[in-house]
Amino acid sequence: MAQADVWGFEAQTIAGQRVKLSRYKGKVLLIVNTASQCGFTPQFDGLQALWQAYQDQGLVVLGFPSNQFGAQDPGNNEEIASFCQLNYGVSFPMMAKIEVNGAGAHPLYQWLTREAPGVLGSQAIKWNFTKFLVGRDGRTIKRYAPQDEPAKLVADIEAALAA
Repeated sequence: MAQADVWGFEAQTIAGQRVKLSRYKGKVLLIVNTASQCGFTPQFDGLQALWQAYQDQGLVVLGFPSNQFGAQDPGNNEEIASFCQLNYGVSFPMMAKIEVNGAGAHPLYQWLTREAPGVLGSQAIKWNFTKFLVGRDGRTIKRYAPQDEPAKLVADIEAALAA
């Protein structure tokens, strides 16, 4: 049976602990596939700013490193965590490196791309920093392109938090 919401999925933190996404039940999630060596990498600043501004209201930013686009995140989880912390002061939850496309795609990403297809109905993630906004009910609200700066998501995030 197809899953109705995000809460049934599990992921692994960048430090290696298994996490059930149900721990975030009732929160608004911004799920982003990240990379350390991408032209969009400076968006970590904007993602961190959103996390700092809205975490007390219930926003959780979840970063999922992926090396599937131009091999722009070749490091191991420890190296990625260190990079994000040192260069961008990332304190929002970072998950272990995953695949977001293809046969090996993480089940969460298989679900997200079905729930919120991209341009012309394409399901594949096109590049690093594709973003998914998930409401307090665990359902996908919207998908954003890699070039969509985090600051442009504020109105949608505020609407989701108020819902």
